[in-house]
Amino acid sequence: MPSLDNLQSLSYYGAELAIIIAILAVIVWDLIAKDDRSKIFGSIGLCLAGLGFSAASSLVALQRHAEPKNLFYGMLAFDDFANTFRVLFAFVTALILVFAAPSYLGERTRPGEKKNASEMFMLLMVLTLGMNMMASSRHLLMIYLSIEMVSIISFVLAGFKLGDRKSSEGALKYVIFGGVASGVMLYGMSWIYGVTHSLHLGEISVAIAELTKTQGHVPEAVFVGVVCMLAGFGYKISAAPFHMWTPDVYEGAPTPVTAFLSVGPKAAGLAVMTRFFMDALSAKGVADAAASVDPGAAPWAIVAGCLAMATMSVGNLSALGQDNVKRLLAYSSIAHAGYMLLGVSVFNQAGVAAIAFYVVSYCFMNLGAFLVVMALAEANGGDESIGAFRGLGKRAPVVAVVMTIFLISLAGIPPMAGFIGKFYLFAALLKSASMWNWVLAVVGVLNSVISLFYYARIIRAMYLEEPTATGELGLRKLFGAVTVALAVPTLVLGVYWAPVYDFLAASLGMIH
Repeated sequence: MPSLDNLQSLSYYGAELAIIIAILAVIVWDLIAKDDRSKIFGSIGLCLAGLGFSAASSLVALQRHAEPKNLFYGMLAFDDFANTFRVLFAFVTALILVFAAPSYLGERTRPGEKKNASEMFMLLMVLTLGMNMMASSRHLLMIYLSIEMVSIISFVLAGFKLGDRKSSEGALKYVIFGGVASGVMLYGMSWIYGVTHSLHLGEISVAIAELTKTQGHVPEAVFVGVVCMLAGFGYKISAAPFHMWTPDVYEGAPTPVTAFLSVGPKAAGLAVMTRFFMDALSAKGVADAAASVDPGAAPWAIVAGCLAMATMSVGNLSALGQDNVKRLLAYSSIAHAGYMLLGVSVFNQAGVAAIAFYVVSYCFMNLGAFLVVMALAEANGGDESIGAFRGLGKRAPVVAVVMTIFLISLAGIPPMAGFIGKFYLFAALLKSASMWNWVLAVVGVLNSVISLFYYARIIRAMYLEEPTATGELGLRKLFGAVTVALAVPTLVLGVYWAPVYDFLAASLGMIH
C-alpha cells in the first residue's frame, strides 16, 4: 500500500491535531486566567473538547470502515485498529480529568504552594497523544519515540506529589527501570534492522519471511532482537520481569494518576505490541514461510506464552500479602496484563478481538476500583489500607456494592464483564487445540482462582468486619455518581456483551 506524504497525511490526522490544539489552548488559558477556579474549569472544558473531537472523528471512521492509509511516509497507520484505541484513550483521559480536578488538585503540597491544575491536565493530554501514536506506529523509530513520549510524561506524573517521599521514590524507580528497558529495546531494534535492513514493519515482515524460507527457521538474530524489544513492551504493560517499578509507582503517585497509568499506557502498550507481533512477525508472508518449512518454526507463541504465565503468576502471588489497596491493585494489574498476553500468544484475529474486549472491560472495572479507593482515602485522611474498608457495607452501602461489583469482575466471576473477557481469551487459546495452549489456559484458570483470595479480603472487610468509626463517610456525590456509572457497564457487559464484542471484532482491521 503506498504511503501518503506529510501534507496528505494531515487530513487523516484530525484526532491527534485536536489533542495538540487542546494542549496549546490549555497552556494559553493557564497564562491568561485570573483565578484557580476559572483555570480548572476552563482547562477541563478545553481538554474535553479536544478529546471529544478525537473520539468522535475516530468513531465516524470506524462506522464508515474508512480505507486504511499509511501516513507520513509509512511512519503511522490510519486503520480501524488505531481508531478503536483512540476512542478508548479519549474516554479514559476524559474520565480521569473530570474525577481528579475538584478533589485532588486543590490540595496543598507545601506551605503556601498549590499544584497547578492546568499543568496536570496538559501532561495528561500529551500522554494521550503519545498513546495514540503508540497504537498507530508502523515504524520501529516511531514505536520507540511514542513509547518514550508516554514514559517521560508518566515519570513526571508519578512524582507529582512534590512533598511526598513515596511519590518521589516511585518516580525515580520508574525512571531507572524505564531507562534500562528503553536501552534494551533499542538494542533489539538494532538487531532486527541489521538482519532485515528496514525499520518499517511491513518490510520487516517480508524480509523475515524470505530469511525463514531460506534458512528453514526464524533467524537467531531476529529472535534475539524480538526478545530484547519485549523489554520495552513488557515495561509499558507491567509484564514480568519488567514489572518491578509498578507497585511503588502506583502506591506513591496521586490516585487519579495511578488509575490512569493502570489502564491507559497499559492498553497502549498492548496495542503497539499486538501491532508489532501481528504486522512484523505474524503477517501472512511470515506465517506461510514458517508453515512451509516447519509448523513450529516460529517461536513467538512460546515466547509470548511464557511471558504471560510469568506475569500472571508473579502478579497474583505478590498481591496475596498486600495490605495497601493501591499496592494490591498494582499487583492485580500486573496479573491482568498476563491474562491479556494470552491473547497476544494466539496470533490471530480471535486473539486480537479477545484482547480488545478485555481491555474495554478492564477499563471499567479497574478504573472503578481505583476511584473507590480514592474516595475512601479522601474521607479517611489518606488511609488506603484494607482497614479503611472495614464496615463499608454499613457506612456507605452503595459504594460497597459497586466496589464488590468491580472486585468480582476483576476476579473473573460471572455475571460480570471480567468473566466474559477471560472467556474469550481462553476460547481463542483453545480453538487451536494445541497442547501448549491448553497449558496456558490451565495456568490462567489457576491464577484466576488465586486472585479470589486477595479480592475476597476486601469484600470480607466491607461486610464481615466492624467499622473503626461510626456514622456516614460523607463521600462527595461526584464519587458516587461516577463509580455507579462505571459499575453499570461492568455488570451489563457480563450479561449482554455480544453487540460490543461484535463491534470490536469488526473494528480491528490492521494494515499488513
